[in-house]
Amino acid sequence: MRPVIGLPTYHRWTRGRPDTRVLEMRTAYCQAVSMAGGTPLLMPLLEDAAAIERLYGLLDGLLLCGGGDVDATFYGQRDRGRLTLVNPARDRFEAALTRRALAEGMPLLGICRGIQVLNVAAGGTLIQDIPTECPGALAHGTSLALPPDHIAHSVTVAPASRLALALGLNDTAPAAAYTVPVNSRHHQSVAEVADGYVVTAVAPDGVIEAIERDGGGWVVGVQWHPENMAPANGAMASLFSTFIAACRS
Repeated sequence: MRPVIGLPTYHRWTRGRPDTRVLEMRTAYCQAVSMAGGTPLLMPLLEDAAAIERLYGLLDGLLLCGGGDVDATFYGQRDRGRLTLVNPARDRFEAALTRRALAEGMPLLGICRGIQVLNVAAGGTLIQDIPTECPGALAHGTSLALPPDHIAHSVTVAPASRLALALGLNDTAPAAAYTVPVNSRHHQSVAEVADGYVVTAVAPDGVIEAIERDGGGWVVGVQWHPENMAPANGAMASLFSTFIAACRS
C-alpha cells in the first residue's frame, strides 16, 4: 500500500482581502511524494486537538515543508528585525506534530523551514539572518526569478549518513560524489544543533545544510529544496523514495 504522508499547510492572506485567508501548499511537495510512491495528505492548520488527533492517526510519515520564518521566541531569542512571514500558530502546530512523531518513531523529512522546525522542536536554535550574522557567507537566498531547481552552491555530505545513503551514496562512491550541487532559497539556518541530532551536510561557507536523528527512526532535514530538483535529478528523487520506503516499513 502507498503510505500516507502528512504535509502541514499554512495560512496565506488573499491579496486585496485582508479578512480572507486560504490554506497553501506548493504542488512540488505533493508531486515529489506521489512520484516516490506515497499519498500526500494536506493537513489544515488547526488548533482543535481532537481534529489533529484524527488526522495524525491517518499518517505513516510527516513532511515538514518550506515557508516563513520560525518565531524567534520559540528558541529563546528576540526578533532582531530580519524575520518575515512569522506565523506562531503554524510554529505551534508543526512543533507539536514533530515532537509526537519523534516520540513515536514516525519517519520525518524536513525541507528548508522544515529542517529548522525539526531543530527548534527538539531544543536547538537558528541563525536568524545569514547575510547579517555570517560575514562572508554565500548567497543562500537565490532570486525567485530564477528556476526553482537553479543550482546555487554545493554541500558536502557526511559519508555513511542516512542522507548519504538516501542520495544513493554508498561505501563504493568516490569522494567527489559527496560534494552535491543544490538549489537554495533561505536566509536562516540551524545554529545550535539540538540534542539527538547530528550534522550531515554543510555548505562551503560552513552553513549547516542537513541534520538527521542520531540513532532511532528515520529523521532527516535538509536546507535546500529537493522537491524542485527531484523530477530531473536522480539523487533527489532517491531521497524521497528512501523516505517513502521508511514510511512503508
